[in-house]
Amino acid sequence: MKKESMETELLRAHVCDAAEIHAMQVEAFKELLEKYQDFDTNPGSETVEKVEARLKQEFTFYYFICIGQQKAGAIRIVDRKEHGAGKRISPLFILPAFRGRGIAQEAIRLCEEIHGKENWELDTILQEPENCHLYEKMGYRQTGRTEVINERLTLVFYDK
Repeated sequence: MKKESMETELLRAHVCDAAEIHAMQVEAFKELLEKYQDFDTNPGSETVEKVEARLKQEFTFYYFICIGQQKAGAIRIVDRKEHGAGKRISPLFILPAFRGRGIAQEAIRLCEEIHGKENWELDTILQEPENCHLYEKMGYRQTGRTEVINERLTLVFYDK
């Protein structure tokens, strides 16, 4: 399935793409992992086996986020396709060379076109104002729930 908007395109990933997604995820989250030392929760410290297991879940949709012919990042959508069931973004990442271009916003918009515009949830790092701003700009609102991971990092939860 391909969904296009301007120059950003989503390309559905499959189990055979696990190693590529894992390598991109490690690169994209490296800086945050070093900064926050959140080895149990950071996608950058996950194994390729965990990515592969997610790709095998019938309710998981991984998409490469492409700019032209280049893969700029990826997004995973958890969508159980049940009436009233929430959808979740976890994770969403853009490789460092592609950041600051609005690509993440476009990817979220495209995913909402595919999976529906309502009943979404996600969490992000409270100490990363750019991440919080991105989701708030996209219509997500803090739920009031937070989870302290360590003395440096707190997760903040959003819904839409």
